[in-house]
Amino acid sequence: MEDERNEEIQSLTNRTTNEGYTGLNNVISDTSARTFKKGGIPQPSFKDVIPQVIASCIVHCIVIQAGINMAYSTILTNGLKRGENNITIDENAESWIASIVTISLPIGSLLVGPLMDKFGRKTICLASCVPVIGSWILLMISNSLPMVYFARTMAGAAAGLTTVGLVYVSEITHPQVRPMLLCLNSVFVSFGILISCFFAMWLNWYQMAIIFLVLNIFIFFALFTIPESPYWLLCFNGEAFNEKRTAKAERSLKWLNRNHTFYEQEYERIKEIYHSRQQQEEVSKNILQSIKYYYHRVISPNVYKPIAILFFLLLLQQFSGVYVVIFYAISVFHEIGGSFGGGVDEYGALLLLGVIRFAMSLVTVYFSKIYGRRLLSIISGLGMTFSMFFSAMYLYLTSSCDENGQIVNQRWLLLVIVLFYVCMSSLGFIVIPWTMIGELLPISVRGTGSGVMTAVAYIIMFAVVKSFPYMLKAIGGQGVFFFFSLMSLAATSFVYIFLPETLGKTFAEIESYFDKGKEKSRQQIRTVDC
Repeated sequence: MEDERNEEIQSLTNRTTNEGYTGLNNVISDTSARTFKKGGIPQPSFKDVIPQVIASCIVHCIVIQAGINMAYSTILTNGLKRGENNITIDENAESWIASIVTISLPIGSLLVGPLMDKFGRKTICLASCVPVIGSWILLMISNSLPMVYFARTMAGAAAGLTTVGLVYVSEITHPQVRPMLLCLNSVFVSFGILISCFFAMWLNWYQMAIIFLVLNIFIFFALFTIPESPYWLLCFNGEAFNEKRTAKAERSLKWLNRNHTFYEQEYERIKEIYHSRQQQEEVSKNILQSIKYYYHRVISPNVYKPIAILFFLLLLQQFSGVYVVIFYAISVFHEIGGSFGGGVDEYGALLLLGVIRFAMSLVTVYFSKIYGRRLLSIISGLGMTFSMFFSAMYLYLTSSCDENGQIVNQRWLLLVIVLFYVCMSSLGFIVIPWTMIGELLPISVRGTGSGVMTAVAYIIMFAVVKSFPYMLKAIGGQGVFFFFSLMSLAATSFVYIFLPETLGKTFAEIESYFDKGKEKSRQQIRTVDC
């Protein structure tokens, strides 16, 4: 096993530059590739990873706000439409309140890469809480629509900073538990949606703002209890392996890896990555060399290929409507009937949505460790395709019957279908594209790349969310549902053709999949589990 590990280290040190400018070209031998097939990495016990689970859960708490932003939009707009707080809104203002958190989010996500590389992962996690707290205070004292817009803009920008959580978790966790702990990101987003839906049953938007303010203050102080990422301490800012930072990194590694064997392995791996980064920095000392180097870095296969996959995956995710149903939940439920029998109205349906989203995110965390990404994504996409198609057909047939004077009042059935869509989307397509950002991108561009990809995703989300009321008016509910069904089918096809499986793979092996001339490694990592 030691010889195999040394081969992995040797493959990392072989990441050299071609004529001083090209990016890292990771070379992994067939023997090394065999080391990392599923089950090849030493399997840690639950006791070994308890500190990593605790740190991951605390860091993921910062994305609770992202879930709150989504569900709170429909609660806030519904309250303001009823004249609460003496602020009047129309259809245009409603769409801005719902979508402005998505268009402002790239502000944070574009800044988070350079910031997390400069100041550290933990520091930026703490910093992300500050504008969130400020946004709730501003919203509570708002007496005009511009103040509401500004508060929502602050909340969106802060949510963009939370991308740092995915990078932090990917760097502190063992490869065997990394997929599961990255999926916890969606669990905490779903928890934010759930508590918003729960409190909406009894509280108004102002009372909920007070509760969420207190929650974010608590999260801010909880973040002080976790260590900084040892990868950042030893690999960034050119100050690595001085006595102070080395001692701090060792304490962090020991906190995260109580098993001494895993501690030693991780420490050696980080040192080799550090030496690789030093080679890159030597190449990019002057401006001209730096420009040429980063150009070749971006056009290297293990950078542009995962970026292309992530872009189209996130594009199709947004066009499939997974977030529209959350941002406009009350409007969607009103569109499909409003009252569904058994005392279930729009708010009751909203609570059901939150419960289903949260429960399914837990299921996804468990299944992702067993079945991986591809199978869950394909099942999720097919479920979304059929549920949206049947929803559209139901509205079409109901409309036809109504024109003939035969009114069919089975709105509860349509509610079940829409909630099934939420269930299936939570199984894969809401969760997996975000977790793939922390895995597919190589460490040399992960900080900046993750921020850019998140920004792109939310710009697309803004376009979809902002245009939804107008789409609904132009083509009706059935037309919108048909469109979501078609996009879900396209997303499923894309996953089947292009998305590699990353379950149990090291970062080195994931990079090797995208490198040219790695056909054997490619065939190994791209296992089709379906």
